[in-house]
Amino acid sequence: MMPPPREEVLAARARIQGIALRTPLLRLPPEPGEPETWLKLETLQPIGSFKIRGAASAMGLIPRDELARGVYTASAGNMAQGVAWCARAAGVPCAVVVPDHAPRAKLDAIERLGARIVPVPFERWWQVLVERGYEGMAGRFIHPVSDPAVIAGNATIGLEILEDLPAVASVLVPYGGIAAGVRAAGSAAPTFACEVETAAPLAPALAAGAPTAIDYRPSFVDGIGGRSILAEMWPLASTLLAGSFVVGLEEIAAAIRILVTRARVVAEGAGAASLAAAFAGRSATGPGGAAVPRPEGAVVCVISGGNLDPARLATILEGRVP
Repeated sequence: MMPPPREEVLAARARIQGIALRTPLLRLPPEPGEPETWLKLETLQPIGSFKIRGAASAMGLIPRDELARGVYTASAGNMAQGVAWCARAAGVPCAVVVPDHAPRAKLDAIERLGARIVPVPFERWWQVLVERGYEGMAGRFIHPVSDPAVIAGNATIGLEILEDLPAVASVLVPYGGIAAGVRAAGSAAPTFACEVETAAPLAPALAAGAPTAIDYRPSFVDGIGGRSILAEMWPLASTLLAGSFVVGLEEIAAAIRILVTRARVVAEGAGAASLAAAFAGRSATGPGGAAVPRPEGAVVCVISGGNLDPARLATILEGRVP
């Protein structure tokens, strides 16, 4: 898996036009002592997540006669909604293999888009990602991560960031190919991944120099993380990402409260992880386990994932962790 060149990212931008939005880049109202923080609001996409970009990019390359047979994916929620949204727009069948701990709010959203849900245990769901398919499912499998067209679609975010804020010093992302867009735009600004402590495979992989299995624990931050880095994604992640910020559940809950109270933005845990990392004030884990500080200057936090269960949001706004 190689980073998409600029021409592929531009081609993906043309494919997703009219489906995915060009989202705004807004500065978070500053308070003393805080870094200059900008929010790339992918929560404003039709499905509340940047995953609609990758889904639209990949499906736009499928021949119409094959697309008519339908599509399916494996996702805890946001990529599922992206594929389901695009399938509904194209008038084709869609199914989604979901882990059995997927939140009800996301499952309801998938069903509202007309997709069929196939729940399986988490271990079996992870194997679908590894094996790139699920026996007995009809249609084309859209891999939520390891697909060049998906990566190119997600990378369009990087182009937009650099067009709106050329002087950005660093970009904090919840994975997803965005770093490839920053690179394709010709920027030297480092891109950092943001992980939650309960499911953070990248930091130990960077320290070890190879994908490493971890002890995965489900939490309210369900849109990022897994048991390990997929082997085919390791060359891309280790090349494009400057390091990984691992943040705690309490830090992410606090970031959600900041987004709601100061920016009037509702984000799920995965969506707020980048802001939590920006405000954590510590170094990232880089290659060989080295501590990599975030450069001084403007930081862009990609806020992606606005599908937060209302009951969980209420708990967080009360100052507690779901």
